[in-house]
Amino acid sequence: MPIDEAGLIDIVVVGADLSGMPLNTQLLALNGRLLRKARTSDCYRLYALPGQIPPKPGLMRVAEAIGGQIEVEIWQLTPAAFGQFVAAIPSPLCIGTIVLSDGVSAKGFLVEAAAIADAVDITQYGGWRNYMADRQ
Repeated sequence: MPIDEAGLIDIVVVGADLSGMPLNTQLLALNGRLLRKARTSDCYRLYALPGQIPPKPGLMRVAEAIGGQIEVEIWQLTPAAFGQFVAAIPSPLCIGTIVLSDGVSAKGFLVEAAAIADAVDITQYGGWRNYMADRQ
């Protein structure tokens, strides 16, 4: 997991933790710092997960050429804050390694495979923000 010279750990967020979204306050409460906006490599699919409050997406890694690039944000946390943040992540979300379009890898939100059985594939929106804007 990338750690910068100040000892901060990068974490990739894709949905309700994005800037301005309902759960972004969790990152801000841990003194998280937005590093940059990015896109995943093209081997991910994005799903709107049913029954989540607030609404949340699930990012699933798939074979290249059947996925798409998804808009994400990279935040930085101290090691202690990273541990606290990750410990609070509810199932079916989990943390794994996400490959970005520039080839950099970082830890970030993924979804357990069983959770997408009843989910809606929203990959064509290119990101959670676009999907949520279309719903309004």
